[in-house]
Amino acid sequence: MNEREELYSKINADIRAQKPKMAICYDFDKTLSPDDMQTFTLIPSFGIDKKEFWDSSNKLAKDNLMDNNLAWMHELIRYSEFKSKSLKREYFRETGADIKLYRGVKTWFKRMNDYAEKKGIELEHYIISSGLKEIIEGSEIAANFKRIYASTYLYSADGVAKWPAQAINYTNKTQFIFRIAKGFLEEYDERVNDSMPEEKLRIPYENIVYIGDSATDIPCMRLVKSKGGYSIGVFDPIKDNRTKVYQLFNDGRLSFYAPADYSANSEISKFMKQIIDEISAKESIKTECKILKQPAEAFKMKKSIEDISRAYPGKMSAKEKRELNSLTEALESVIPGNIE
Repeated sequence: MNEREELYSKINADIRAQKPKMAICYDFDKTLSPDDMQTFTLIPSFGIDKKEFWDSSNKLAKDNLMDNNLAWMHELIRYSEFKSKSLKREYFRETGADIKLYRGVKTWFKRMNDYAEKKGIELEHYIISSGLKEIIEGSEIAANFKRIYASTYLYSADGVAKWPAQAINYTNKTQFIFRIAKGFLEEYDERVNDSMPEEKLRIPYENIVYIGDSATDIPCMRLVKSKGGYSIGVFDPIKDNRTKVYQLFNDGRLSFYAPADYSANSEISKFMKQIIDEISAKESIKTECKILKQPAEAFKMKKSIEDISRAYPGKMSAKEKRELNSLTEALESVIPGNIE
C-alpha cells in the first residue's frame, strides 16, 4: 500500500468508525401507560375522585384563560394544602413506582437497543410529556431514557413543591425535538434557537421517531415527519378506539399506527425494526458518500486553483504563482487515480 492509499485508508476507517445515532421520543400518558400518570396513586391519595379533580382543573383553566397544565399543577398544590399532604419530590417519585405500563414496555428498550446495535446504530430514548417529570423518574422504566422532558415543580429548601418550574404543553413540546437533534439538551440552553446545518446535527431529524397517542402530539408528529423522520400513533389495545389514529394517518401526520402493545411480536415492534433497518441503510449510503467525497473535494479544490491561475496570469507575482503551483502539486499527491 503506497502513501496515498494509506492516507485514505485511515480517513475511511475514521469515517466508518463514527456510529450514527437515532432517537425515539415518547409521549407518556396513554402512550406507554394506559392512563394519566396522576390518576394511578397521586390523585386518589388526596381522597378525591379523579373526575372531580380534572373537572376542577379544566374549569380553572377555562375561567382564567389558563394553560391546562399550569391549572392541574396549581390544583395539586391547592389540594395538598387543604388536605395537609406535603408534596415532596420523593413523594412524587414514590407514586411513579406504581404506574401501570402497557404490555411489553418494560423489555421494549433493551430489545430495540439490541436490534439497533446489530444494525450499527446507537439508539437513544427520550420522554417528551406534559405529565410530571418526578413521577416519571419514579417509574421502573426511568433509567432507559437519556432525558426526561416533562412538567416539573420548583421546590422549597426542604423539597416541597411550591410553583411550576416547567409546564410542557402540546405546542412547546416541539422545542425538545430541536434540542435532541442539535445536542443542546439542557432546558435553559438558548443555543437551541441557533441555525445549524444538517451535517452538524448530533442526531439528524430523519433519524428521529416520535410515538404518541392523541391530537396533543400533532405538533411533534408533524415536525418530525416533515423533516424526514417517522411518527407512530398508538391506541389502547383493549378499548380499540382507532378514531384518532385514522384521522391522524389520513391527515398525513403518521408514518404508522398500531396498538400500544410493545411486546416482542407486536405490530409496533415490527414497524420500529423496519424503521431501524431503513435508517441503517440510509446511514450506510451516507458513509460511503462521505468516503467518496474526500478525494472528489481535493480534486475540486485543485481545479479551482488552476482556474484562478489561468484567470489572472498577469496580476500574480512570481511568488504567488509558486505558492499556487505548490498547493496544486500537494493536492495532486493525495488524489487517487489518473486525473489528467
